[in-house]
Amino acid sequence: MQQSSLSGAQPQSISQRHTLVVTLLLLASVVAWDAGGQDLAWANAFGTPSGFPLREHWFFVQVMHEGARRIGWLVVLALALSVWWPLGILRRLDASERLQMALSALLGLAVVSVIKNLSNTSCPWDLAEFGGVARYASHWALGVIDGGGGRCFPGGHASAGFAFVGGYFALRRKQPVAARWWLAGAVLMGLVLGGSQQVRGAHFMSHTLWTGWLCWTTGWLVDLAAVALRPRIAAFLHSTPAPVAD
Repeated sequence: MQQSSLSGAQPQSISQRHTLVVTLLLLASVVAWDAGGQDLAWANAFGTPSGFPLREHWFFVQVMHEGARRIGWLVVLALALSVWWPLGILRRLDASERLQMALSALLGLAVVSVIKNLSNTSCPWDLAEFGGVARYASHWALGVIDGGGGRCFPGGHASAGFAFVGGYFALRRKQPVAARWWLAGAVLMGLVLGGSQQVRGAHFMSHTLWTGWLCWTTGWLVDLAAVALRPRIAAFLHSTPAPVAD
């Protein structure tokens, strides 16, 4: 019994070390993007001194922004309901793993939202270079007021895709192939949604990349907590009220 437990713990430890390496590499990549100062160059590809021509385009506003946001919340709701009423591939997970998927998505959204509301960084369309009144300041310039509305870092809309990367961690032990497809879909959706906001002038690319890293890291931390607490979570989800004596 002890030998079996040790052999099961070893692959799990290796997997967590691998995830740590990936997380640090992703962090280094995002920091490198910031250090390269590419945000304004990319914004200039879509903006003009009078603003962003596609800011109010119906496709980017109604489909890529409003429509995608509603779909994202519907997926969150579906994940929450799947804890008790699973469908498709989710039937192959236990209730605690399905709960992990739902919680990681909600916490990813919450982390991005909290940081965004505390941020002094303004959106590209607020900058003087694009017809606004703000001056450019790095989101690393903590406490610096750029003269705009702030609350633009990281990218909230991209989290409607990236928040679901946490599902990868819940799926990877029992359904590794599905986990990889899930991860690819969440990352692709996050990049597409972030890119659509870049075109409108609502975010810099760094905002999108940091959102992806924050959601990935949140998903991993939820996974670490879920592994430690899974026996208790499973017992809670499967508990039933004691029968009342006549």
